[in-house]
Amino acid sequence: MREVAIIGVGLTRFGERWEHGLRDLMAEAGLNALNDANISSDDIEMLYGGVMASGRFVGQEHIAALLADQLGFKNIPAVRVENACASGGTALRQGYITVASGIHDIVAVGGVEKMTDVTTSEATTALGGAGDQEWELAQGITFPGLYALMAKRHMHDYGTTEEQMAAVAVKNHKNAVKNKYAQFHKEITMEEVLRSKMVADPLKVFDCSPISDGAAAIILAPLEMAKKFNDTPIKILASTQATDSLSLAERESITGLRATQIAAEKAFSQAKLKPKDINLVEVHDCFTIAEILAIEDLGFYRKGKAAKATADGETALNSKLSVNTSGGLKGCGHPVGATGVKQAVEIAMQLRGEAGERQVSGAEIGMTHNVGGSGATAVVHIMKRIN
Repeated sequence: MREVAIIGVGLTRFGERWEHGLRDLMAEAGLNALNDANISSDDIEMLYGGVMASGRFVGQEHIAALLADQLGFKNIPAVRVENACASGGTALRQGYITVASGIHDIVAVGGVEKMTDVTTSEATTALGGAGDQEWELAQGITFPGLYALMAKRHMHDYGTTEEQMAAVAVKNHKNAVKNKYAQFHKEITMEEVLRSKMVADPLKVFDCSPISDGAAAIILAPLEMAKKFNDTPIKILASTQATDSLSLAERESITGLRATQIAAEKAFSQAKLKPKDINLVEVHDCFTIAEILAIEDLGFYRKGKAAKATADGETALNSKLSVNTSGGLKGCGHPVGATGVKQAVEIAMQLRGEAGERQVSGAEIGMTHNVGGSGATAVVHIMKRIN
């Protein structure tokens, strides 16, 4: 197996992008990544595109061929990757495997979603398909409802409070203000979170990530070739994935995601590192409780301890562990197919020292954590700056 590096990254602004279509967003992110890698479209040998529900959102299937055409990747293999909200992270893992195996050298990985062309009700139904449609969605539960069940149980078992969950939203909006690509550029207060409209008790509007449009792209190459293209390649130390029951009712526990725990254990083993070695992490905070579960399941905190740590400021920018420096899904936005790729772009920018006001001091090792559904899929990557 060859060592793999990120040699180029590209993003669009996340948000309600009424003026752009799905193909426009992916073209923008892809061209930015090509320019960053100092290569042309002719250099790309393979494309993986992470997209969750383009058929439901914009009526377009066969996305991989469309993206390849829009980016000028003529006649190369192009594959769509769908794994719910973990589509982007899974696409990155497939790109990593392809380069590591030696099948292809220069691989493009993209993630995109155009979610605002349908009503909120239609978007909610589309997203609900990431759970167990027959046993959950058809019975009337929504994704906020599923995560509300997790939150309630975590509150019961560990004393987690609504104020501690609100602290996640306050922190991530504060980080998003420093990110020009983020959907939200306004800080919020604890009181604003707690007084926002109830969605599914105890989760309120400001506990939930938004519906978003956006795209992200990454160019991968063998590490041995990386510096031919870019002076600051980022080495991927680990790429892992695990799966759990699709239905929440079939889980061993709903106060943690077993898929995350397994993927994290394998990632640390592959990278030969421990949680204490990580400087920053982008986790899947689709709801505020999800960030708390994530940093426990990834091994940064014992179960039941992350909520207080967050409220105490331990996960703020340049604190004990910088969590969701991009603003996370909550502040930066959550165009579901793009999220996993955007997380890796953020880590790469941080490790290259290019994150501006939100730069983590001395960042050398970062991690991403991308979740599909209510936790049935988890994808974890660990990355390191090459000096």
